[in-house]
Order: sequence, then structure tokens, then C-alpha cells
Amino acid sequence: MGVNSITLVGRAGRDPEVRYFESGTVVANLTLAVNRRSRDDEPDWFNLEIWGKQAQVAADYVRKGSLLGIIGSFKLDRWTDRTSGEERSKPVVRVDRLELLGSKRDAEQGGYGDGGPSGGSSYQGEPSDQEVPF
Repeated sequence: MGVNSITLVGRAGRDPEVRYFESGTVVANLTLAVNRRSRDDEPDWFNLEIWGKQAQVAADYVRKGSLLGIIGSFKLDRWTDRTSGEERSKPVVRVDRLELLGSKRDAEQGGYGDGGPSGGSSYQGEPSDQEVPF
């Protein structure tokens, strides 16, 4: 039996890059910085890929510095570099569940990275079928 599940809490490293396809599908890509236990250590960085309705939520509400909780799975993107012909790969977390953890006050103050003290965004959408224990 194999399990491929990742749970992370961290801050968005940049605003999401959002692409809309003719089929109506939406994908958002961004990075997530997750701090280590020691404040002296550099954070770990993760590439996130979000699809569908949650990608649209990310596009509308996530900004650099937003506090996020995610549940997803690890995948390895592979491609051939067009210029060199070399095989390339990049680890990516495909997000199944996105939680916006910042407070409403943080969002109103512009969020972390925009001059606000602590950051994050608050999304007040429809309740979901799943609850995530963060």
C-alpha cells in the first residue's frame, strides 16, 4: 500500500500565476515558504499547483505573504528542455485542499508583504464537505 499525502502550513512566496484554458479549466501556480522549527534555519520552499475552483479562489484571494494551509500530493513534473534537449524535472505539490488561514483583519490591512504586520487572506465561501484539522 502506498500513501502520497502532504500537509503544509506556510506563506505564499509570490502572487499566484493563473492560467485559464478554453475548456474553462483554471490552474494556479505559486510557491509556499514553510518555516523550520528553529528560527535560524532558512524556510523550505515548495512549488504548488492548484486546479479548478480552488485555483480561482487562489487567484482571487491569495497574495504574496498570505498564510495558507494545504493538503495535496507530491508529483515530479518532467519535460525536455527546448533549447538544450536535456531531460528536466521539478518537484511539485498538487493541492487537493486549500485553506486561507489569515484573519479578515489581516486581509483588510493589505496582508504580509504589502506593509501589513502579519498577512494572510480570508475567504468566506461556501462550507466544504471536508474539514481539515489545522
